[in-house]
Amino acid sequence: MKKRLVPAVVLLLMVMAFAPFKKKVARVYLIGDSTVADYSDYDGEDYMNKRYPVMGWGQVFQPFLRADSVSKIKHIIKADSVILLDKARGGRSTRTFFEEGRWAAVYQELKKNDVVMIQFGHNDAAENKPERYVNVQGYKEYLRLYVNQTRQKGAYPILLTPVTRNYPWKDGKIGNVHGEYPQAVKDVARELNVPLIDLQQLSIDSFSAKGQEYVTEHYFMNLPAGKYKNYPDGQKDNTHFQPEGAKEVARLVFEGMKSLAKK
Repeated sequence: MKKRLVPAVVLLLMVMAFAPFKKKVARVYLIGDSTVADYSDYDGEDYMNKRYPVMGWGQVFQPFLRADSVSKIKHIIKADSVILLDKARGGRSTRTFFEEGRWAAVYQELKKNDVVMIQFGHNDAAENKPERYVNVQGYKEYLRLYVNQTRQKGAYPILLTPVTRNYPWKDGKIGNVHGEYPQAVKDVARELNVPLIDLQQLSIDSFSAKGQEYVTEHYFMNLPAGKYKNYPDGQKDNTHFQPEGAKEVARLVFEGMKSLAKK
C-alpha cells in the first residue's frame, strides 16, 4: 500500500511546484478632465494625425505602475500588478462627468482594492461656461459622492488638487489660478479622511524650479507654426501638456503616491 502511495504524493508535490503563481491584479481608475485624459484613446480617433502632441498625465502614467514601482506603493496597491484605466475626459467637471454616466460606468465595474484617483477643477471653475460650471459647494458634493461610492465597493479613493496652469507668474513662481477649488479638495479630504495628493502645489514647485521660459516651451502646448502637422498655424495653450510636461506631472503624481504610502 505504501509503495503505491509514494508516487501519488510525489506527483502532487511536482504539480504544486510547477503550478503557475496566480498574480493579484489591481486596477487604477483615473477620473478627471483633459489634463488627466488619454488622448490616444478617444473613441477611435486618429490621435497621431489629429491631436498629437497633446497629452494628459494619465496617458503616460502606466510606466510608473510597473512591478518594480508598485512595490514602493504597496500600502495603496494591494496587488502584484496594475491595470490602468484612464476614464478622464476633456471638458468635464465633477458634475458633467457624473451627468453623462461616465461615473456610473466606473462604479459598475469597481471591485475591492481597486484605486480611484480623482482630479477635477479646471472646468468646475469655468463661470463663463455654464454647461460645465460647478460652484465650490457643488464641487465638494460631487467629490464626496465619488469618494463615498468608491468606498461602498471596497475600493480606495485618492483626491488630487487640480494641476496648475502656466500662469500667473510672479517673481519667478507660478501663483494659484484655481481660486478656492484646491482648498475645497483639501477640505473634503480632511472631512472624509481621504488620502490627498496636493498636485497643484507639487506642480507649482516643479514648474517654478524649471522656470517660465522652459516650462512654456517644453511642458505646455505652446507650439510654433509649422512644427506639428496637427497644428500648422502653431498654438498658444497654457493649460494642456506636451509629452514632456505630461511625463513630469505623471512623475509628480507617483511621488505623491509614494508619500501617501509613508503616512
